[in-house]
Amino acid sequence: MKKTPIYILMMLVALACNKPVTTSQCNVLPLPQSVELSNNEFVLSKATEFVVGAPENDKRILEDYLKVAFGALENEQKSNRVKLVVTENIEGISSPEGYSMTITPKEINVTATSGAGLFYGIQTILQMAGENNTLACGTITDEPAFAYRGMMLDVSRHFFDKEFVKKQIDAIAHFKMNRLHLHLTDAAGWRIEIKKYPRLTNFAAWRKPGLWKEWWFGDRQYVNEGTEGAYGGYYTQDDIREIVKYAQERYITIIPEIEMPAHSEETLTAYPELSCTHEPYKQADFCVGNEKTFEFLENVLSEVIELFPSEYIHIGGDEAGKASWPNCPLCQKRMKDENLKDVNELQSYLIQRIEKFVNSKGRQIIGWDEILDGGLAPNATVMSWRGTEGGLAAVNSGHKAIMTPGAYCYLDSYQDAPHTQPMAFGPYMPLEKVYSYNPIEGIDEEKAKLIYGVQGNLWAEYIPTEEMVEYMVYPRILAIAEIGWSNPAERNFSEFRERTITSVEWLRAKGYNAFDLKNEFGQRKEATMQWNNLAKDKNISYNNGMLYSNSYTAGGDEALIDGVHGGWTYTDKKWQGFICGGMDLTIDLGEEKEITAVHADFMQMCIPDVWMPAEVTVSLSSNNIDFETVAEIKHNVVRDEELSFKNYGWKGDTAKKARYVRYTAKSGKQGGWLFTDEIEIN
Repeated sequence: MKKTPIYILMMLVALACNKPVTTSQCNVLPLPQSVELSNNEFVLSKATEFVVGAPENDKRILEDYLKVAFGALENEQKSNRVKLVVTENIEGISSPEGYSMTITPKEINVTATSGAGLFYGIQTILQMAGENNTLACGTITDEPAFAYRGMMLDVSRHFFDKEFVKKQIDAIAHFKMNRLHLHLTDAAGWRIEIKKYPRLTNFAAWRKPGLWKEWWFGDRQYVNEGTEGAYGGYYTQDDIREIVKYAQERYITIIPEIEMPAHSEETLTAYPELSCTHEPYKQADFCVGNEKTFEFLENVLSEVIELFPSEYIHIGGDEAGKASWPNCPLCQKRMKDENLKDVNELQSYLIQRIEKFVNSKGRQIIGWDEILDGGLAPNATVMSWRGTEGGLAAVNSGHKAIMTPGAYCYLDSYQDAPHTQPMAFGPYMPLEKVYSYNPIEGIDEEKAKLIYGVQGNLWAEYIPTEEMVEYMVYPRILAIAEIGWSNPAERNFSEFRERTITSVEWLRAKGYNAFDLKNEFGQRKEATMQWNNLAKDKNISYNNGMLYSNSYTAGGDEALIDGVHGGWTYTDKKWQGFICGGMDLTIDLGEEKEITAVHADFMQMCIPDVWMPAEVTVSLSSNNIDFETVAEIKHNVVRDEELSFKNYGWKGDTAKKARYVRYTAKSGKQGGWLFTDEIEIN
């Protein structure tokens, strides 16, 4: 049954009481499922009594948390009461994380079927109370849309200690998220103590230099712990136990990720016998034909499983190059013995064998969507990052999927105009873009039940400090929190943004370095305007087979003459992308016109292989046969780390008559992509 949006309910109550009721009276994030408020108030004070009725472990956890959140629970004089009770059934609540709340001037009653539900009710009380400790009276019935609501923190590229991890647990728990996925291993460093393999932490956890970009584009050397200038770190097993316990007390599950078969340069340099060549610094992929590989992985996973009580163990599975497998005698023998037709099936063999081992320990595996290649392991859950296709393929085959597509959920991208922001890895992804994502859009109702949840990922290549982590995460992770919890039919970005500004103020007051959403610069100004010029809506043709890529059509043949400019990113479906060496197109104006300028914008973002053109030519013709070249521009394409934009074209001192305008742009020797958003003729 469709719930009535909160703001409509408030307006109805306001009209009934002849007194304004504002959304600030229920300034809760994520948005509750159902709210009805009146103008009466409950005031929290030192005289408020807290009563917890729950199983012993939950009672202890909640009472300890209440002491931190509200102060001492023991007071001599009581003026009102907050009562939190676990019960068997609640009408209208199907999730164990749901809760029902009734607020009167004298009492707040929160009921749930689990301690987690009561914990989330407490977060609602904290948010509603705000700075003045006053809650509007009424009722709230609330539960999450998805069981899995997660954040991934990459601690391999740059290491962040246990106290910082605990601080992030506090924040995401406040916004009702329930999973923290730790990316513990990658080429840049191994970050968890494994007793059986000490070289993983006394060697593979340390590198010189410390900044990832300097290390990655340099010599990529690992060094022994204690070496002068060594950068790195790792969690001891006691650290992990402390983090896990801290998370459990905030109803968050920590999911560990141990990468395989790829992203394992650090492991294969520490233990080169596990690679196909047996040489350090040569391989990124484990040798799947070597039985010692499975001995190693099973020993590591045994210790990991002992430390993490989570149902799921993440085993990576992404971006395996497989370069050595076709020439490795052991891998080839494995393929022959197991009747595997290609290296994709060889990877699938590893994933399925590891899954059997993890299942034997009573756990399940999650892998990035490449684990679909060569055949999906029988019980695996897919984490879909390369768009939504992997998740759809998983649910179509009866498997669970966690949706985390890079275009919406990768928080290492720019969150505001790039020239106003620190260096970021990906394109422009503001809060509004993240919030627009719907994990079950286009999926039929039955299959949508297999969408387990949603996750925001923070990869740390360009994020070397704790302050930068928080700057990139907050507030965009709050959009992920609301996507995972609230009814998508009732989401409204303008209203969400106002609640988020309040949440940013709360985060900053608590010592988090959150992005200043209130003073957001916003979209590229060209993208916010409708442009008119001689080319708009005329005929365009693409020459010499140099057609745009099917991946970046921007809408098709008319995209470059529709008067619409692109924004800060080529993923906004307004930039047309060319990958075959360049672009060559002709625009027919329909009749001769006086022309004074022809130009187009290009962007450069070197990390994803997007470059400025090396050569641009503008030519004019009256008959589409004889062309006069009016501009020939040469550009020395130089690698840099900044997102940049440049306009290439011709501007004449006097007008020239022409009907046909030909515009060509060629890639430089580096190849890669060219992106342009509009051809303008004036």
